[in-house]
Amino acid sequence: MQFIEFAKEDLVHGKIRRPCKNCKVEKWFPVNVVEAHTLFKGFYKSYKKRIFHGKEDMIHRVVGSDGGNTSEGSLNNESGFDDEWIEEPVTYESDAEYDDSTKEEEAKYKKLLEASEEKLYEGCTNFSKLSFLLHLFHLKCMNHWSIESFNMLLKLILDAFPQILDFPSSFYYSKKMIKDLGLGYEKIDACPNNCMLYLGEFLEKDKCHVCGTSRWAKTKGKGGITSDPGTDTHKKGVPAKVMRYFPLIPRLKRIYMSPETAEYMRWHDTERLGEDDKKILRHPSDALAWKAFDERHRDFAFDPRSVRLGFASDGFNPYRLMNTTYSTWPVMLIPYNLPPWLCMKPSSFIFSTLIPGKASLGNDIDVYLQPLVHELKLLWTGVEAFDAFEGKKFNLHAALLWTINDFPGYAMLPGLSTKGYSACPICIDSTPSDRFGNKICYCSYRKWLPSDHPYRIQGDKFCEKYGTNEWGKAPSRPSGTDILSEQEKVEYVYGKSKAPQKKRQRGDNDNNDVQHESAFGTKRSIFFDLVYWEHNILRHNLDVMHMEKNVSENILGTLLSMDKSRDSRDDRKALENGE
Repeated sequence: MQFIEFAKEDLVHGKIRRPCKNCKVEKWFPVNVVEAHTLFKGFYKSYKKRIFHGKEDMIHRVVGSDGGNTSEGSLNNESGFDDEWIEEPVTYESDAEYDDSTKEEEAKYKKLLEASEEKLYEGCTNFSKLSFLLHLFHLKCMNHWSIESFNMLLKLILDAFPQILDFPSSFYYSKKMIKDLGLGYEKIDACPNNCMLYLGEFLEKDKCHVCGTSRWAKTKGKGGITSDPGTDTHKKGVPAKVMRYFPLIPRLKRIYMSPETAEYMRWHDTERLGEDDKKILRHPSDALAWKAFDERHRDFAFDPRSVRLGFASDGFNPYRLMNTTYSTWPVMLIPYNLPPWLCMKPSSFIFSTLIPGKASLGNDIDVYLQPLVHELKLLWTGVEAFDAFEGKKFNLHAALLWTINDFPGYAMLPGLSTKGYSACPICIDSTPSDRFGNKICYCSYRKWLPSDHPYRIQGDKFCEKYGTNEWGKAPSRPSGTDILSEQEKVEYVYGKSKAPQKKRQRGDNDNNDVQHESAFGTKRSIFFDLVYWEHNILRHNLDVMHMEKNVSENILGTLLSMDKSRDSRDDRKALENGE
């Protein structure tokens, strides 16, 4: 990030040279593309003297208005750079070459469009060459075919149907044909203790800088890595933990490269409700949270193509009954620009991140969200994209509006408490809770009713510990700014290897000798790195499906004394006696 800020002083038509291992400072790209690409690929090691990045006036002195005849003293005395760094005058490519990346994307899209319209064989109406190949790849993945079996199947198809022309004959050529779909992902090594990701400056490291754990898995009779003393050569093994990240920016660009979907992405702006239907909520764009966001960020809302995203994640066990403790966390993004009959279809979801198990991540989930948050920050400033509906380029912006999760996920993402005495993320320390027997019960819930509601004075019908009537007021909802100011006081260390810390108990104050832990949670949520996040009035949503299933099961289990009852006999007696 420091390098990018330094390099921004040398923008040429909004672009700089990309100093990654692949490009080696030879190609020009927009700043956000350089930032993302260098993050994943790492710096070009030989590029240690930043002669192609820096102050723009230094470049002009090297090129010079007279074709590069600049005095030696002006380089040494004014710019601060030595002669030996400049072997020849720095020249720029033509303006046409600056658009190579965009033109390349457009060419790939046209190539895919032609393949999707090319029939598998003359007279075939059910498949194109591209769709048939994608079906084969889907079957390969679902049935765990080997590459050799896939090659044998292709050979059989070509032998049986010679009318299928120019069809790939092997797995290798098949992958080359569909790679332009942009369905690839980045493998990012992670610390087994969830301390860090091997990205950016840590890309070439061999052990975690937090806990010291090796990056490589140990195999039987072998270590994870061997190094030659005094050299930079390493014999690397298998990474101990790997996450899969599916870059967001290329996928959003791909949405706008189709005229049909590009038009649908404007639906929320072109299909507004009439004056008589303003109170009807048929789409997130009709909600107060969306309207408040547009009101605060008018530059963002001015372009209807700006993408609003929702974030959804939950743990699941991919092994079913084979291993009941394993927990894998996929992260999905929902593009809310689409109309309601499209935005919630599985085909419209954007698969963002696949976080491996074994155990649930807890607060350490933020470690694995770093690449996504990084791209969201780039999308907030804008990236260059092509709008196929209008047939011209535009600056694509995107913002994350809220998350969708169950109640345990609510604790992980914002770092708020969802159990114990302060189980309500809204009430925090004001959560009306008491212990009855071995259970913590949440009482005084009638204070959320209207002040004139009859239930407030019918205390004999409600089992509560204190009093009969309820005259209290509901606690005020903390704003994002309030939560951020408190969470910034928490010094949370990611990973499982950290020393155990004393939990904040009811009655503790800031004068204790233990590390301060905010009443608003146990960590600073990574989403607060987004400049707009603290001002969103609705940051987290609860998944109603989990509420319906779990709450209904618990109520029925308690009333009918079933196995899923949450009460024991002693707990009920303690509740009745008010103990």
